[in-house]
Amino acid sequence: MLIAALFIFVCLMAGVVGSFFTMQSIPTWYAGLNKPAFNPPNWVFGPVWTGLYVLMGISAYLVYSKGAKKKEVRTALMVFSAQLLLNAVWSILFFGLQSLLYGLVGIVALWLSIAATMWRFYGISREAAWLLAPYMLWVSFAGVLNYFIWTLN
Repeated sequence: MLIAALFIFVCLMAGVVGSFFTMQSIPTWYAGLNKPAFNPPNWVFGPVWTGLYVLMGISAYLVYSKGAKKKEVRTALMVFSAQLLLNAVWSILFFGLQSLLYGLVGIVALWLSIAATMWRFYGISREAAWLLAPYMLWVSFAGVLNYFIWTLN
């Protein structure tokens, strides 16, 4: 149980890193951007991301629990780590650099890395792969949102 908590903690910390860049820009730069009508209110993002980071941690733990010494498990967790890094990098690109285009490029890379993670996880634990489905859906929505904000500004 301690290892599962550690996986969840690491995922939540990726969110904390991203929030350092996000929180500064929301009331200033982001508030001044034109956004599509389907843009959720700002308060929605925190709870959604928190839930997604918890699911990501559980998913990674399920894969880890299949045998950390197995090559396919180690490879899958390296792919997972890469997507987790890209997750934090997106906040830096979009909010930190205040670049809608770099954010769009970053979110495409993130989406592809989530797909690769799900593919790797599926071969080890179908449950772990499916736990990432809400994350994939949310990042897909965020990608569409990022695109529309880019085109509107």
